[in-house]
Amino acid sequence: MFSKTALAKMIDHSLLRPDASEHEITHFCEEAKEHHFACVLLLPWWVPLGHKLLGDSDVKVGTVVAFPFGALPTACKVFEARHAVASGAIELDIVCNIGAVKSGDWGAVQCDLEEVVTLAQMAGFTEDGLDVQTKIIIEVGLTTREEQERLCRIAQEVRADFIKTCTGLGPRGVTVADIRHIRQCVGREMGIKAAGGIRTVEQAMALINAGANRIGTSTGIAIVAAYDETHRALTEEVFP
Repeated sequence: MFSKTALAKMIDHSLLRPDASEHEITHFCEEAKEHHFACVLLLPWWVPLGHKLLGDSDVKVGTVVAFPFGALPTACKVFEARHAVASGAIELDIVCNIGAVKSGDWGAVQCDLEEVVTLAQMAGFTEDGLDVQTKIIIEVGLTTREEQERLCRIAQEVRADFIKTCTGLGPRGVTVADIRHIRQCVGREMGIKAAGGIRTVEQAMALINAGANRIGTSTGIAIVAAYDETHRALTEEVFP
């Protein structure tokens, strides 16, 4: 049966505020260890600290690449990803090049993502068998359904692990309809990370029931604390 522990293991405890201090990052990582979240998602500067604090725990350290607009040259994205992995990150949330998407330059979009995802995959052969997971951020508030479908196909072709809905800085957050649409695009095998404006357990459970495998939020503790038998019953069809 779906439990509070299982819910916690679906949460990326995210702190991407530019004004977060070292004290806040440390406290955030301690919270993640206490609640056994899936991952702590930090800005690249804080990855070494996160790795130091969480290296002996079951909580992964993740970071963002080309955050928040995706508008970096591919070589810069590859450097960011390489530096992040070398610093201890084993999950990379990569922003696709929205401008290239809007320009219809799908070749550039695919090449851009393929190089970063391949770098992450190669890290598995060089960093003591490290399994680096990649999540492609498609910013649903800025992309059309047709563009999202194309991005989902590209993400599958470059063998990314997840589609992620939002950076959290776009024009809107994630909706249940977004998750249903993405799940229809990628099928059952690929992961979906719902992110952007998720504040309550009701939101989180609705998104999970729609097909999300991960929840990216800064309010993971409140969500897990609010989870009870009523919410558990809502998941029985999805997690029998």
